[in-house]
Amino acid sequence: MAYDYDKLYGSQPQALGDPTKVFVDFFDRSTRQNLRVLDVGCGQGRDAVFIARKGHSVIGVDLSPNGIRDLNKAAKAEQLSIEGVVADISTYTPEGDFDVVLIDRTLHMLPRKERLEALGRLIGFVRPGGWVLIADEPANMQDFKDAFAASDLVWDILLDKGGSLFLQRD
Repeated sequence: MAYDYDKLYGSQPQALGDPTKVFVDFFDRSTRQNLRVLDVGCGQGRDAVFIARKGHSVIGVDLSPNGIRDLNKAAKAEQLSIEGVVADISTYTPEGDFDVVLIDRTLHMLPRKERLEALGRLIGFVRPGGWVLIADEPANMQDFKDAFAASDLVWDILLDKGGSLFLQRD
């Protein structure tokens, strides 16, 4: 049975803690301003809030109504450019293109077929020169690299270490 993140988010603020360090490092080093970011599986927004505080616009998507409630509440309190959307990432299709698609330890929660279908669909919404930033189980990384190689787009791997895979679209 899958873990009940909605129950966790409903009982504990900031349940998953601080933003993921590898993403913090990426955005701290970035010199680009006003990026449009899709945070897939955003939960309560630990990454989304950090990114929006850096001046970027974030769409956060999660299956958990409690997580999205907390994300939207944090965004409103700080007047951050964040829109939280309750949706199932296995079927979610975003509107518009993004400079960054960030997927923080979410894909492994889907069965393999749905995981790869979701990734294949989402990478199509990355603008030329944009990035896909993934943190996930190390065992899934080869499948992810294969999905990028099979896409009609050209991708450069910028980071492939442990459970982190960062790619940039040509």
